[in-house]
Amino acid sequence: MLRFSRSLSSLARPSSAYLRSTPDFHSATTLTPNELSLEQRHTLDAALRVDQAGEIAANYIYAGQMAVLGRDKAAGPLIQEMWNQEKVHLAVMNKLHLQHRIRPTLLLEAAKVAGFGLGAVTALMGKEAAMACTEAVETVIGEHYDDQLRDLASFPTHDPSIQLLKDVIRELRDDELEHLDTAVVNNAQRAPGHALLSTVVGAGCRVAIELCKRI
Repeated sequence: MLRFSRSLSSLARPSSAYLRSTPDFHSATTLTPNELSLEQRHTLDAALRVDQAGEIAANYIYAGQMAVLGRDKAAGPLIQEMWNQEKVHLAVMNKLHLQHRIRPTLLLEAAKVAGFGLGAVTALMGKEAAMACTEAVETVIGEHYDDQLRDLASFPTHDPSIQLLKDVIRELRDDELEHLDTAVVNNAQRAPGHALLSTVVGAGCRVAIELCKRI
């Protein structure tokens, strides 16, 4: 039986400031800091470029898995629940891109194709392999968000948009780690060739992150 390890819902989510009209957060959700150094601006641009591409890839991974396992009475609803959350993540990232005037990566179409292919192939290998894919991807993404929070620690603490951004990244990181926990609880580590699959998927994610930072 596939099951959630923890509830995916929580209260007081910072991302909600981008999803509904919230006058109290107007400056935090509409302005971009104008006092960043060139290095800090580059860090912000690269971070949000990667994050948007990652959320797009995640949506297509789940689309690929649903194309194969969508009718499975256990796996289908579980995958759909995590996909729904990734859709929200992407909506938030798209608004952050507009707010901070970020150029999307030139690899968006490649991210869509690679994501769908990865999702579909691992789902064809079985439910456990699909969960192993999620485990591997979310492990890298969790580490990546932690790296971003360390990079943002030196940014102006009085700027409301930066403080909100940090809170949103923490929220998304925690969501992704819940997906990781869910995958482990649902037998990800019983997938055939789990170690090799995790290594390959994880390495691919790390390469994609570095490419999206630059292109």
